[in-house]
Amino acid sequence: MKYISTRGAAPVLDFEEAMLSGLARDGGLYVPTNVPQMSHGDIAALSGLSYEETAFRVMRPFVGKSFSDDALQGCIARAYGGFYHAARAPMVQLESGHFLLELFHGPTLAFKDFAMQLIGQLFQDALRRRGERVTIVGATSGDTGSAAMEAFRGLDNVDVFILYPHGRVSEVQRRQMTCVTEANVHALAMDGDFDDCQARLKDMFNDFKFRDGVRLAGVNSINWARVLSQVVYYFYSAVALGAPHREVDFTVPTGNFGDIFAGYIAKRMGLPIGQLVVATNQNDILHRCLQGQGYHKAGVKPSISPSMDIEVSSNFERVLFDAYGRDGAAIKQVMDELQKGGFAVSQGAMQMLQEVFTSGRASEEETKATIQATLNASKELLCPHSAVAVKVAQEKRRAGTPMITLATAHPAKFPDAVEQASGIRPPLPPHMSDLYDRSERVTRIANDLETLKSHITESLAL
Repeated sequence: MKYISTRGAAPVLDFEEAMLSGLARDGGLYVPTNVPQMSHGDIAALSGLSYEETAFRVMRPFVGKSFSDDALQGCIARAYGGFYHAARAPMVQLESGHFLLELFHGPTLAFKDFAMQLIGQLFQDALRRRGERVTIVGATSGDTGSAAMEAFRGLDNVDVFILYPHGRVSEVQRRQMTCVTEANVHALAMDGDFDDCQARLKDMFNDFKFRDGVRLAGVNSINWARVLSQVVYYFYSAVALGAPHREVDFTVPTGNFGDIFAGYIAKRMGLPIGQLVVATNQNDILHRCLQGQGYHKAGVKPSISPSMDIEVSSNFERVLFDAYGRDGAAIKQVMDELQKGGFAVSQGAMQMLQEVFTSGRASEEETKATIQATLNASKELLCPHSAVAVKVAQEKRRAGTPMITLATAHPAKFPDAVEQASGIRPPLPPHMSDLYDRSERVTRIANDLETLKSHITESLAL
């Protein structure tokens, strides 16, 4: 299995090289040259399997010769052994035909744990074999950072620097990053919003002297291994509701497009997904685009669902690559236009996108109302991101087709917003009960590339 860049001018890599590289050297994102297919029988055979065995069968064709079967199975077992629910990704029924997929039973209470715990194990295995050390730099709108720190803290061959937008994450999200004590992980509170953090991250990857000097690696959703690990729970949940013998719809709270893109890959692999519903908050650039209005930035407005406060959705580039017939030059052109404010989507590309995705949005008030209404109807307390998705899913449901809505974070990660909406302040689970008592360790840093590079270099004592 080989991987190519969405911009068409970077070396072709195998799975391990693409994973360790993160962003391609031409600024693009790695995607597989082809998507392996699972037959009706292959998917049916997943019924009744554990999450770990499902993960192995779904991921194996993408890994190629980079990891042996034993090595891959070992990484998967270690990745999910620390989750706090035996099913790893349990489902609860909100109402007839509508199910909530709980993706917050990992160590940091968010769906990012499914990817990050596994990528931590894969990195460790690969780096140990290669005798190498890397510097991981990530940007987070709230959840990726803590998941990365949890996955890589204390490892001998990895240093981790996480950029998060100062003042724009919840206190729980912040403390999950700033209260980590291991010396190889560093929380950087950067001035600006998440798009600024993501832009500086990409700038560092595109500075090849710096990139090579610190052995830069990325674990944001720009990393293909992150996306691949998320494909698994689409199969796991759909099979539990009768796939491949029946069609299933999914609604996904969407910011950086990685989670919904994983659903797109599952669909291309053969999973009978009917609708893939993109649910956005008031920062609705993806919804506006899918409604045919082009992809044009209008400014990020802080919301009660901060992990979705994003306008430059990095993984959207991956699906645009397919929508534009895998024309790397065309993708480079529209990404250059995005840097100037936005771009129009061609008619052919728009037709492809609208055939695969539908979308909806939820305002702040609608999000709060959904938290309260869901609690009243089903006793399920939602985080604001999950509430955005539930609201949109209710609008998009089809009679006779199960709808699975992804619950991406535990409500206790956003206690202020949840309490404001429901009157209930969700407690942290026992393993995090002392989070507010822990000491914080964080560096406030300017939104400036040279300042960031200098800080990282000095921290590494290079």
